[in-house]
Amino acid sequence: MKAFAVGAIVTDIEGTTSSIAFVKDVLFPYARARLRDFVARGKVNAVLDEVRDLQRDASLTATQIVDLLEQWMDEDRKIAPLKTLQGMIWADGYKSGELNGHIYHDAVTALRAWRAAGIPLYVYSSGSVEAQRLIFGYTAFGDLTPLFDGYFDTRIGGKLEPPSYQRIAAEIGTRPGNLLFLSDHEGEIAAAKDSGWQTQLVDRDGRHADAVSTFDDISVEPAA
Repeated sequence: MKAFAVGAIVTDIEGTTSSIAFVKDVLFPYARARLRDFVARGKVNAVLDEVRDLQRDASLTATQIVDLLEQWMDEDRKIAPLKTLQGMIWADGYKSGELNGHIYHDAVTALRAWRAAGIPLYVYSSGSVEAQRLIFGYTAFGDLTPLFDGYFDTRIGGKLEPPSYQRIAAEIGTRPGNLLFLSDHEGEIAAAKDSGWQTQLVDRDGRHADAVSTFDDISVEPAA
């Protein structure tokens, strides 16, 4: 059992609260298969313009942008407009009942207990904030979004960059030493630790000796 005294907890999603297979084998293919038709339906001009700005090419057509977005999907690129568009497609899927967010039972139990103990909870994921709200909003356990005080995505900075965690601490208004970050990614854990955070590696497969394989092995209490 790993014990922490915290002012707030920030958790990753993929591989931490949720199955990597759900994201990789369900969400990504769902968005990939519907991307071209979704863009053709319109109402995504702001996203297309963001891609043009990133590429510094205002002449890119919608078809060329879709080609580029599909390439980014296949390369699993963490690019903001791509994540925004994926979130929009997933929103349709969740609302229609085709998708149901996967959350581990132990994660739900722990998050509810920590929230009941008065500990603020936040999410930091490479998926867009909208996608984060969807995965927690449509689950077999009901709508879990009321558990969280806020959400952060890569618009605040890359998850392997220590300054991102400094910005999150400033946004939350809690000193880094009182923040706990949970993630399955060693590089993200290292970046948070470099910023003075408390950290806990989550390894659902039990491959790392310093990791926990379930949220049941994490004990937290409010910092004095």
